[in-house]
Amino acid sequence: MDLSATSQQWVNVVLLWIGFSVVIGLVARAFLPGDEPKGALGTLVIGVVGSSVGSFFASLFWKMERFNPIGPLGFAVSVLAAMGVLLLFRFLLNVKFEPKSSDRS
Repeated sequence: MDLSATSQQWVNVVLLWIGFSVVIGLVARAFLPGDEPKGALGTLVIGVVGSSVGSFFASLFWKMERFNPIGPLGFAVSVLAAMGVLLLFRFLLNVKFEPKSSDRS
């Protein structure tokens, strides 16, 4: 199966981001082990969200026009963001919603 040069480039970019996101998710889970759902898909989602959020805030903070998220700075920021996502997920799982006393009949 032959793909055009543009298609090959897009496939390479998607596979690179998937691999980078999995590594980010694995590193974040290594720093913050816990009981949240594990598995390949969960790790990928944590890595994708961490990479996206981290890259967004890094580009705003350092005011770079072209911030490369796949680099040492991008890696560090993405891991920190993925760890933040894990902590937020744990916080949301542990919050217990109790009805107010005025809501009880």
